[in-house]
Amino acid sequence: MDSIFFLAVIFLSGLIFARILGKVKFPDVTGYLIGGMIIGPYILGIVPNDAVSGMEIISQVALSFIAFSVGSEMNFNDIKEIGVKILIVTIFEALGALIFVTLAMLLIFRTDLAFAITIGSIASATAPAATLMVIRQYEANGGLVDVLIPVVALDDAICIMAFGVCSSIATTLMSGADLNFATMIFEPVKEIVLALILGFVSGIIYILLSKKLRNDTETLTLTLAMIFILTSASIKWGLSSLLTLIMTGIVISNMGNVDRRYQELISTITPPIFIAFFVLSGADLDLPGVKEAGLIGVGYIIFRVLGKYIGAMISTKMTGFSKEVQQNLGLTLVPQAGVAIGLSLIATRIIPAPHGAMIRTIILSATIVYELVGPIIAKIALKRAGCIKGKV
Repeated sequence: MDSIFFLAVIFLSGLIFARILGKVKFPDVTGYLIGGMIIGPYILGIVPNDAVSGMEIISQVALSFIAFSVGSEMNFNDIKEIGVKILIVTIFEALGALIFVTLAMLLIFRTDLAFAITIGSIASATAPAATLMVIRQYEANGGLVDVLIPVVALDDAICIMAFGVCSSIATTLMSGADLNFATMIFEPVKEIVLALILGFVSGIIYILLSKKLRNDTETLTLTLAMIFILTSASIKWGLSSLLTLIMTGIVISNMGNVDRRYQELISTITPPIFIAFFVLSGADLDLPGVKEAGLIGVGYIIFRVLGKYIGAMISTKMTGFSKEVQQNLGLTLVPQAGVAIGLSLIATRIIPAPHGAMIRTIILSATIVYELVGPIIAKIALKRAGCIKGKV
């Protein structure tokens, strides 16, 4: 009975704080996180630690939906239209953040390699919602917007794949196995390949079964069943459920001419799940641990932004985009939220305490900072690039 009460509190706090912070133009996700912090164990204590831990299934379900949705949005025909240049820019800005954060963790903060590559891979994620909100609010248009929208659409897919590779290597390192070719390369690659094969086969099976479906109810039921089965199977076999589901989504959306109605049906049930996920993430933020993270957390925030900015600037210059795009694209990629928060949760399972918990604390703290300042920086960048007209 208490769990039902806590769930009601989580939903209501998310709605209330999103509405309050929305009055001052902050993204909804900021309201969800702050609402979770306030009702969580370290401030009001309405939702205690054991209740937050007991609702981990909500976070796992939310992660599964995120990965499947990212894969489903990767339509190869659209990517062809976008062009190779956009793909190059996306890879550079994502890997720029990964490399800068990883090197900073190793060389400046002297962390171990498993910690560094795990948090570095999470750094590559960008949250499109806050930036796209600014574009809509100010009716921005122009060269920077034309590049930005496809970049943020592809970014999370690259991040999930990078995390799959890095987390597999980190797991091997943390196992204490001898560092040879088999443990450093073969085992991680094997896990990744198996996850992709499982996702590919599942996508084909879904396509075949979808031809037998009669209505929306059956479509939604089959889609949910497939997502949950794949999540469970991936965890049981030690594979990345994110990579498995992103591959499944890619196969379904690009092969077999499946009616894309399944995406609309999924989107009708995910909003409250995502609200609960973000509120629980805020409640799970170890506020005393924020001080302990200290300079490492500040370093993560700074070096991720540097990596995004420099990666975007170099790649846009290489591919011949205008100076307005070169100088401002990286600034529009500051926000970070859903995917990063989800990956930080997985990191706590991969990296033993206290380092795994520190990754989670750093990412959650950084998310709040990014979501508070990100829209402001994005607005400045769009204004500088001439995409926002008039005085704002």
